[in-house]
Amino acid sequence: QVQLVESGGGSVQAGGSLRLSCVASSTRSFRMNDMVWYRQAPGNQRELVALISSGGSTKYGDSVKGRFTISRDNAKNAVSLQMNNLKPEDTAVYLCSGDSIYYLDNGSPVAERHWGQGTQVTVSS
Repeated sequence: QVQLVESGGGSVQAGGSLRLSCVASSTRSFRMNDMVWYRQAPGNQRELVALISSGGSTKYGDSVKGRFTISRDNAKNAVSLQMNNLKPEDTAVYLCSGDSIYYLDNGSPVAERHWGQGTQVTVSS
C-alpha cells in the first residue's frame, strides 16, 4: 500500500561521494515512522547503515559513522543518505526501508514495513 522508490546509486572512486534518495508514496493517507537504509554485499548479511526517526533522531552503523549522513523531509515523505569518503568496502546494494501507518477506507490504521527495490553502489579503489 506504500511504495518506496530509491535513486542515486552508481559507481565512484574511493574517496568520492554519492547521495541516495528514497521517496515513499501511496494512494492512501499515510505517514512514515522510522526510515532506514540497509546494505547488502554479495555473501554478506544485510547491514544497517543508518536510521532516522520521524522526529529526526539518527543512528548509524559503526562502519559509516562520520562519513554518512541520513536526513529526511517529512513533508515529502523522503529520506536521503549522503555518503562521503566512500571506500571499496561500501560497495553493496543499498535498500531503503520504512515503517508506515496508512489508513483503509473505513479509517482503520494499518502498520507495515516496506522495502524499496535497492540501488547499487560500487566504489573502486
